[in-house]
Amino acid sequence: MALPYKHSDQNKKGQVEEMFDNISPKYDLLNHLLSVNIDKLWRKHTIYKLKPFKPERILDIATGTGDFAIAASKRIDAEIVGIDLSEGMLNVAREKIAKRKFGDRISVLKADSENLPFEDAVFDAAIVGFGVRNFENLKIGLQEILRVIKPGGVFYVLEFSKPVKAPFKQLYLFYFKRILPLIGRIVSKDQSAYTYLPESVEEFPDGDNFLAILAEVGFIQNKCYPQTFGIASIYEAHKPKK
Repeated sequence: MALPYKHSDQNKKGQVEEMFDNISPKYDLLNHLLSVNIDKLWRKHTIYKLKPFKPERILDIATGTGDFAIAASKRIDAEIVGIDLSEGMLNVAREKIAKRKFGDRISVLKADSENLPFEDAVFDAAIVGFGVRNFENLKIGLQEILRVIKPGGVFYVLEFSKPVKAPFKQLYLFYFKRILPLIGRIVSKDQSAYTYLPESVEEFPDGDNFLAILAEVGFIQNKCYPQTFGIASIYEAHKPKK
């Protein structure tokens, strides 16, 4: 299992919370710098896919600094609830939401994605951007998301994946494993966070493997849409109507 701090006695959940608390002040800067802002385009693509379903209440899992929730709120008239383990990230999210005057539509709270503090079937849709690979137990997290979505509801995951075609695969791996961790260490001052990132992506069961896990926990009509030569993927899944 990929871990941010390999010599820590904490479980993965605790380490992920600590890591994001540590890097939260520089997270947005690094996220957009290291992805050359392509991450914003991926979020837009995901939201365009979600919009036709006209959800009135959306759960944003691992909301982080709130980018996905804010982007969704610009295009979809819905109440959005964002949850995250890291209070540091949520504090940044609260400032951004207030600054952009989305406080009447977006709320955030500290919560565990593997033990969601919501009743069954209370959201029309759920989204998660770059968060599922940080779950300590992927299947439990997905089962919880399935539980809180209404029958017939939709679930979108935006996550990093592994390019398979040369020469882009080789260029991407060099950047992801050598350049990105170096820049991340210099800017964030965290020696481990941006080494953990490529390790967690390498370990994550992307593509058909993730679709199989979604089906195993109970989602149906599962699809994968690769983005930008396979650097990331958008996954679409549905909760059965009955």
